Amino acid sequence: MSSTAATATTTAMTATADTATKSGKAVVRVVWTLRILLALFFALASALPKLLALPAATTVFDSIGVGHWFMYVTGLVELAGAVALLVRRLAGPAATALIVFLVFAFVTQLTAMHGENAGTPFLFMVPLAVIAWDRRAETFALLGRLR
Repeated sequence: MSSTAATATTTAMTATADTATKSGKAVVRVVWTLRILLALFFALASALPKLLALPAATTVFDSIGVGHWFMYVTGLVELAGAVALLVRRLAGPAATALIVFLVFAFVTQLTAMHGENAGTPFLFMVPLAVIAWDRRAETFALLGRLR
């Protein structure tokens, strides 16, 4: 192989590595942004009204008919999920748990709320699934420790 061909090959390999590095950094930034935004949503917009027993939250849980104790439990679960989304090793399991939580919210909205806002949980499931997929190695490692 000539030195020109070797230089061209080396240059191409370096450019490919640089592109992969930039692409990897972009994914990290996107996932971190999703984690922060979802943590803010679950903590401030979802958990806080329940934990403070704001009228909007109490009305919903009254219409479901499960009592205010369940509203507080739901708020605590959402707050714990929000905090865990910001912890690197817990982000994957937290995202997965919040997806399951949202599936139950969907079923509740279909049955007890007559379908009102039933599609909303799916809007949050998609970015949570991205986080869960990105952090899957840590999730599997954590599951391995539990066995």
